[in-house]
Amino acid sequence: MTKMDTANPITPETTVEQANAALITGAYDAFGRGDVKSVFAAFAEDIFWHVPGRGPLSRDYRGHAEVRGFFEHFMSLSGGTFRLEIDEVFAKHDRVVVLCTETAQRAGQNWTASNVHVWTVRDGRAVAFCEYEGDEQGEDEFWSRRA
Repeated sequence: MTKMDTANPITPETTVEQANAALITGAYDAFGRGDVKSVFAAFAEDIFWHVPGRGPLSRDYRGHAEVRGFFEHFMSLSGGTFRLEIDEVFAKHDRVVVLCTETAQRAGQNWTASNVHVWTVRDGRAVAFCEYEGDEQGEDEFWSRRA
């Protein structure tokens, strides 16, 4: 398994694992800048996106339109306060694992969670995303609060 240094640029000697990790970290960077076009350029048209739990965001999403709707929904619920920080990135074969910290505000409450994001990359595009929440119940409760 390769631990990625996200500061290293892609070169002709870049491994598939490094390229996959760079694709995913680039998508996170674009998300942080609000560059939605670049985020979706990293995703296959039919990307599968899984959010576990029983909250208002929890379900499976398929394709750009549904994932875009998911993004719009959580940004709306958080009043645009949602932020994500990458803690570490690991890559092996077609998998990229991102350890991250997510924060948001909603209904006068601050929320912080450590999560694991598991990506599958094929042919230079992300084809699947699965989130593993550090505190699934707490996350469901946070997103379910009335504003």
